Amino acid sequence: MSNKKQEHTSKIDWPVFGLSGGLLVLFVIAAFWNIDAVKTFVNSGFAWSSKYFGAFWQVLMLLHFLVGLYIAFSRYGNVRLGFLEKPELSTFKWLSIIMATLLAGGGVFWAAAEPMYHFLTVPPMHEGIDAKSQAAIMPALAQSYMHWGFLAWAILGTLSAVVMMYGHYHKGMPMKPRTLLYPIFGEKLNNNILGTLVDAFSIIAVAAGTIGPIGFLGLQASYGLSALFGLPDAFSTQLAIIIALVIVTTISAVTGLHKGIQALSNFNVRLAIGLIFFVLLFGPGGFIIDSFVSSFGFYAENFISISTFRGDTGWLGSWTVFFWGWFIGYGPMMAILVSRISRGRTIRQIIMAVAIIAPLVTTFWFTVVGGSGIFYELQNAGSVSEQLNNGGMPAAMIAITEQLPLASIISPLFLLLTIIFVITTGDSMSYTIAMAVSGEGNPKVSLRVFWSILMGSIAAILLFIGEGSIGSLQSFIVVTAVPVSILLLPMLWLAPKVSNELLHEQGLNKD
Repeated sequence: MSNKKQEHTSKIDWPVFGLSGGLLVLFVIAAFWNIDAVKTFVNSGFAWSSKYFGAFWQVLMLLHFLVGLYIAFSRYGNVRLGFLEKPELSTFKWLSIIMATLLAGGGVFWAAAEPMYHFLTVPPMHEGIDAKSQAAIMPALAQSYMHWGFLAWAILGTLSAVVMMYGHYHKGMPMKPRTLLYPIFGEKLNNNILGTLVDAFSIIAVAAGTIGPIGFLGLQASYGLSALFGLPDAFSTQLAIIIALVIVTTISAVTGLHKGIQALSNFNVRLAIGLIFFVLLFGPGGFIIDSFVSSFGFYAENFISISTFRGDTGWLGSWTVFFWGWFIGYGPMMAILVSRISRGRTIRQIIMAVAIIAPLVTTFWFTVVGGSGIFYELQNAGSVSEQLNNGGMPAAMIAITEQLPLASIISPLFLLLTIIFVITTGDSMSYTIAMAVSGEGNPKVSLRVFWSILMGSIAAILLFIGEGSIGSLQSFIVVTAVPVSILLLPMLWLAPKVSNELLHEQGLNKD
């Protein structure tokens, strides 16, 4: 098997490299040439995607979670993937990479802002509840849990990771998105146009989903440095931040999974845990605990109805469909990343980590940050909402942390956490895209450097263009998610199919 595998993975896939990198560069050139035309195109594509794929995505996300639970807690859960008896990474290091990669994609930006938005304007499925009231707390947090909880995580490396690890480790296919379709098309995927298109569109979707947060980091960090230290909140500051980020991201990606990426992820998770304990001990800890318990109960009780709500398509397009497009776009690449770091683990361990543990940690994190914002807003109306309305998401976190004890220390630490979270997404995705282009678990350093610099450069260019170009890229994510969602649909039956095959191969089907 190893010889066969090496044959598939020893070369850069130039058609995939050219198509994915070329289209991303073309997006930037078009934005330079006529940003208004790009906005019109993206907004039309966004509206079309939301109209014709919104309901499909909601069902797809829900089914991924339910089928994942079935596989994890059936006999299939005992199947060990990757021909290793002992995992390469410790459980903490493994979970740190998984958590840091996606939360960096927006969890810090949205953890402060989204619960506040829903508190100030109650989501349409919760009619009859007054905004800015005690009764609005549970719906606000529960809606945030739905967007960043079980369904969001289940699409990232559960069913798709099972199929990817089966195809790569057990059948010798390259570590590329096309391997997700191996159970249907077999090895002919290695040399046909379908495989090229699958890889290219998966790379474009995740690159867009990573460039957006890098750009937003420039905005948020620039705002934060201005508010905390008086630095100018201008493009020069944003550019300096992105250059520094690209340098660190590149170094981390070059040193690989077992050094830079792992070290940054570990540090970030430990810093987040430290900040959580500080807020619980010296901030509104009782309010946070009470709100988490009650809101999570509300979320669980209304899980299906919130997940399948279709009553206000305009609101859904701005919130749920946008998030679902973003996470679906990450799906194939997260499957590759999870597959790379999960060799030797069982199906149950992988699905439990991604679809249960990660969402629980994420929802509590949202309660700590966003719940604190709601608490301070209740105590002093306008203390968070005014800055949120005037300065947008970058202002929300600063408005919240400045009301905590030792704000002069805690606010910069939250800003540092934000920066490192985005770095961990950048380095992990640079590494993962390089894997997708080469098909191997340890891609060439030059490939990792190229993608790290390309994504940072595009973010900087879009910030320079201004006029909402970063926002246009974020909306473009939803458009790129359309073909990726079609790729992920077969995972609903392919994951149980390959799990059953491996169950028999490993002799685990006996009672």
